[in-house]
Amino acid sequence: MNPHQSPLGQATQYNTQYDAKLLFPIARQPMREQMGLCATLPFLGADIWNAYELSWLNERGKPQIALARIIIPADSPNLVESKSLKLYLGSFAQTKFASADQIRTLMGEDLSALCGMPVSVSLTSPAAFATVPRQELDGLLLDRLELDIEQYQIAPELLSAHFNQAAIEETLVSNLLRSNCPVTGQPDWASIQIRYAGAPIEHAGLLRYLVSYRLHTGFHEQCVERIFMDLMQMCRPTQLAVYARYTRRGGLDINPFRTNFNQPLPDNMRTARQ
Repeated sequence: MNPHQSPLGQATQYNTQYDAKLLFPIARQPMREQMGLCATLPFLGADIWNAYELSWLNERGKPQIALARIIIPADSPNLVESKSLKLYLGSFAQTKFASADQIRTLMGEDLSALCGMPVSVSLTSPAAFATVPRQELDGLLLDRLELDIEQYQIAPELLSAHFNQAAIEETLVSNLLRSNCPVTGQPDWASIQIRYAGAPIEHAGLLRYLVSYRLHTGFHEQCVERIFMDLMQMCRPTQLAVYARYTRRGGLDINPFRTNFNQPLPDNMRTARQ
């Protein structure tokens, strides 16, 4: 479905009675076709969502709250449009449920049906809020570099690698990734981690490339996949993982992870900006 047909960027009536029809799917394939991707994807991964504004009523009418973690596989046919998810979660607010497990099961069923593949949902109760960890992405910080930058539209030609040098394994991090919502134009802010094995990637060019997303419009998932594909094409690593932690909007943060080698999902530790 076209994101311009979604609730995103439109005046909205907030329904406080549970309604799964508020969820709006966005097909991944049209966006991927723009990058030359076919049905067989060159990466694995998932989109890790965190929801901080989930509340409902227990059977006695007392409000309950929880944090929700939602994991949507990268190979699902659809992703969920973010504002529609906010509206969907808001529809729980004045609805009575027997337990948090009922909420978790219902969310899992609704999101799996929407995305076309099993979606994992877990809830953290207030009793466990103090255990929710916070940590910055590990790796060598590219932002330490002092350099001139002039390009603020995506420029993959800025990427290069030292193919005449021995292969290395390296993890690089930047907090300077910014892109813009393709419907509302609102800025999206993120920290990004790039883990690779192969010819050494030229650091200054990589930082300039990441900053070149600053005026680009694209969904979080699409930006991370394009970064992955541009790095594969221009730098040809044998192993590559790209992970972005986006700051929250509307009580939601989205954290896409893409990799071409077998490894577990990141541990979902939120950063200071989240």
